[in-house]
Amino acid sequence: MAKHHPDLVMCRKQPGIAFGRLCEKCDGLCVVCSSFVNPHTLVQICDECNYGSNENRCVVCSNPGVTNAYYCRECVQQEKDRDGCPKIVNLGSTRTDSFYERKKYGFKKR
Repeated sequence: MAKHHPDLVMCRKQPGIAFGRLCEKCDGLCVVCSSFVNPHTLVQICDECNYGSNENRCVVCSNPGVTNAYYCRECVQQEKDRDGCPKIVNLGSTRTDSFYERKKYGFKKR
C-alpha cells in the first residue's frame, strides 16, 4: 500500500512473533506492493505495533483484522519481507484532510 501512497510511513522495526492481520477491505493484498496475486509468506509485525488496542488490527488501515496478512511471491523473491515491520504508522495526508473537511462542513460519518 505504501508503494502507491508516498506519504504513508511504515514502522520498519525488528519484527517479533506476532502475525499481521488484514481487514475485510484489505483482504488478499500484499502489504508492500498491494497486489492480489500469489500470497506466499505470513507477515510478522513488531511487538510495539501489536500492543494494547492495536492488537489484531489491520496492518494497512488499522480497522479490526479478519484474516492473516501475506507477502506476495515477488516481494519475497526481492527480499522486501526482510525490511522490517510493515505496519503503517501515520494516517496519510488524504485521510487527515478528509477528516478536517468533514469537520469543517459538519458532515457526519454514516
